Amino acid sequence: MITCNRKLPSVEVTGVEVTSLLLREQVELMVRWAKQGLGKIVCVANVHMLMESRHNERLRDALEGAHLVTPDGMPLVWVMRALGVSSQDRVAGMDIFKNACRRCEEEGISIYLIGSTHTILEKMVSRLSKEFPALKVAGTESPPFRLLTQEEKAKTVERINHSGAGLTFVSLGCPKQECWMVDNYRKIHSVMVGVGAVFPVYAGLQSHAPKWVRNNGLEWLYRLYKEPRRLYKRYAQTIPPFVYLALKQLRAEKMRSLPVFVSNKQFLVNK
Repeated sequence: MITCNRKLPSVEVTGVEVTSLLLREQVELMVRWAKQGLGKIVCVANVHMLMESRHNERLRDALEGAHLVTPDGMPLVWVMRALGVSSQDRVAGMDIFKNACRRCEEEGISIYLIGSTHTILEKMVSRLSKEFPALKVAGTESPPFRLLTQEEKAKTVERINHSGAGLTFVSLGCPKQECWMVDNYRKIHSVMVGVGAVFPVYAGLQSHAPKWVRNNGLEWLYRLYKEPRRLYKRYAQTIPPFVYLALKQLRAEKMRSLPVFVSNKQFLVNK
């Protein structure tokens, strides 16, 4: 298990510490770390990731050791707000990617893209060159869909470090990308950000849910409509238990804040 001595404001959501900073603040942290050439782990968390971590020890280690755990899904944001962080906004993978690319362009920081297919990576680089013409893409890599040899793994680390990239965006899917970041922590001198399905969406090969859908926490329904066979089982196994655990946590928090009456004198329980 990795340790990072995280000293940032956070809120526990169903047992996982989620960073309670705004999108712009979290992006600025990533950029600052990138300028310093630091190796960091950023997990972009949603309901699926939190529920998966309850029975996947390696994913749990990644979330506990990550330097940032961002609230990607609106359900996480709602729970955080209900627990007192009223200003919390959504810190989603696509928003991180676009804002970080803009800031990297301004600061002269290069990025590395690893994951997905060669076609998607090519389309991403083409779009990036139009939206962020001064941004340097230090390298792209589409790993083969098989177990890599130790030599191949070492070569990947070498390529990323040699590229000088300050930010490395990882699109291998959950929990593979989180495990990959844990395995390469202290080896790769770059801020690693697991962005899941951001690559194919940014490349234009998958549709992005409308903003009003995302803001109202209905992106899961939109994605289910688009890919029912692939996502039905996942959502059936993750959404109900998350709702149960979140409500249980909120109820427990409410009970802790209720006043206690002893001998007709009112005492407020502070925890």
